[in-house]
Amino acid sequence: MKLIWLGHSAFRIETAEATILIDPFFTGNASFEGLDREKLTEGVTHILLTHGHGDHLGDTVEIARQTGATVLANADLASWLSTKGLEKLEPGNTGGTVDFGSFTVTFTNALHSSAFLTEDGVSHALGNPNGLMLHIDDEPTVYHMGDTDIFSDMALINELHGPAIGLVPIGDRFTMGGAVAALACKRYFNFDAVIPIHYGTFPIIDQTPDAFVEGMAGSSTVVKTPKPGEAISF
Repeated sequence: MKLIWLGHSAFRIETAEATILIDPFFTGNASFEGLDREKLTEGVTHILLTHGHGDHLGDTVEIARQTGATVLANADLASWLSTKGLEKLEPGNTGGTVDFGSFTVTFTNALHSSAFLTEDGVSHALGNPNGLMLHIDDEPTVYHMGDTDIFSDMALINELHGPAIGLVPIGDRFTMGGAVAALACKRYFNFDAVIPIHYGTFPIIDQTPDAFVEGMAGSSTVVKTPKPGEAISF
């Protein structure tokens, strides 16, 4: 399995049977600038969304139209996407699991919000925010936390799923900050590796992963801080 961080919370995950984008926020993502969009959307089979904010919904509609990818989202967000002409939609909600054959996705809780402001100034409520748990055939389990604060039921998520790889928001202001994110990882999970996300994109969130890296000191979990576009194999 190969993971490519695309800045902010966006990832491309390549497995033997699928090519997955998570939260494909490219347009307006300063961390994505200079990356090869055409190459990074080539062959995409699935798009997975944690929630409906513009910096996570991102370029989903355009990419799905271009690639024919199936889009997974919470039920309200999926219904809204259907009004944009998308047909290959897989709705779900917190606690539910969607089976794609070679991998499954379970919607976990996340402490955040989820709405989208259109160009005409109308705000659309787009369901509850989620984390996404990916169980992939013959590969490590990946937990994309979405946008969230720490919460004690993370311990139950770990008990149920035992994720090996964590994609963890650390930027503060809109999510937990680096020190709290490190506490969440150390107290509630037994990750083999973690990748900090949701930082450095906008001036009002933390610009570096330093606080998270410092907070993870002494843990057996490997902290990886790739540059946008850099691939990591597991």
